[in-house]
Amino acid sequence: RDLAPRDLSGTSDPFARVSCCGHTLETAVIKKTRFPHWDEVLEFELAEGELGEAVLSVELWDWDIVGKNDFLGRVEFPLDTISSDPTKGWFQLLPFPSTAVDHGAQLGALRLTVRLVEDRVLPPSYYQPFIQLLTEPILCPGQPPASTALAVLEEVIAGENRQDVATKLVKIFLGQGLAVPLLDYLTTRELARTTDPNTLFRSNSLASKSVEQFMKVVGLPYLHEVLKPVVNRIFEEKKYVELDPGKMELSRNRQQCPLRRISFKGSLSEARVRESSLELLKGYLGAIVDAIVGSVEKCPLLMRVAFKQLRRRVEERFPSAQHEEVRYFSISGFLFLRFFAPAVLTPKLFSLREQHADPRTGRTLLLLAK
Repeated sequence: RDLAPRDLSGTSDPFARVSCCGHTLETAVIKKTRFPHWDEVLEFELAEGELGEAVLSVELWDWDIVGKNDFLGRVEFPLDTISSDPTKGWFQLLPFPSTAVDHGAQLGALRLTVRLVEDRVLPPSYYQPFIQLLTEPILCPGQPPASTALAVLEEVIAGENRQDVATKLVKIFLGQGLAVPLLDYLTTRELARTTDPNTLFRSNSLASKSVEQFMKVVGLPYLHEVLKPVVNRIFEEKKYVELDPGKMELSRNRQQCPLRRISFKGSLSEARVRESSLELLKGYLGAIVDAIVGSVEKCPLLMRVAFKQLRRRVEERFPSAQHEEVRYFSISGFLFLRFFAPAVLTPKLFSLREQHADPRTGRTLLLLAK
């Protein structure tokens, strides 16, 4: 809040850069505001030997399309002062480098939560009883379905923890060579609870999250091979794309002086921007679709086996002719809505790019994902 204005408009285009032990992560850029709201989680994995007297540094910067970014302020947290109980609240931003003097009135404040979690990894033998309990309903399928450890786990985990639990389950079962049977078990249970095929796998259930995490773990190299050339091209070209007349920048030199011309009937400029934007979007989207359609043989065998089994289960659950298409959109819902589209929208989260997109490129990616 109350960030320093660094642009002629009296606002800034802020983003946060977080550093710790030689690792750096950045948030997205939020344009034209002194009161940004990110709502992002940035996570570092630090080895035991890296900690020492390490400091977590959170810097705010004003993004500029031309020239250097402008510094807005920073906050620092020595790791030895952070515990598993989160350090949270409003923190006054300090100038660079940090000083003990309170410059909050000049630089504003940053609200954030910082948490340090220590994971102790025991020898594999300690986990065998738990793994045996989890895999029992798949290796010995004769048990009552509602009384298995997986069924109980599905019932008790809260919604915000499902993704984390799903990630752990997928990795455990991949290690046991049982990932496909795990997905079959979870999706079959969800199919049994689903009466309307139009809602199938649309919720963030443990089954949906497990398939999603399975694709990320097994299919990430495949995703990179399919999407990276097109995504890199979009980042490098930095073309201006906009379909919403209310958001169009219609000046002759958009980079220097973005102006907006208001017209109830629409202007020739709007028509030209819309036409060029459509052509660009069709070009990018055509390249993406062609890459996906042409990648059948590159798709990991494990993913293909899992989706073949899913299709069979869906056909068994909805066998009537009126539900013939359910077998297809049950798979495309995962493959496109939870795999390809999110990777196009935020390439950094899928390691397709090292940094978040600038606002112009981010808008192009958003329109493509839609």
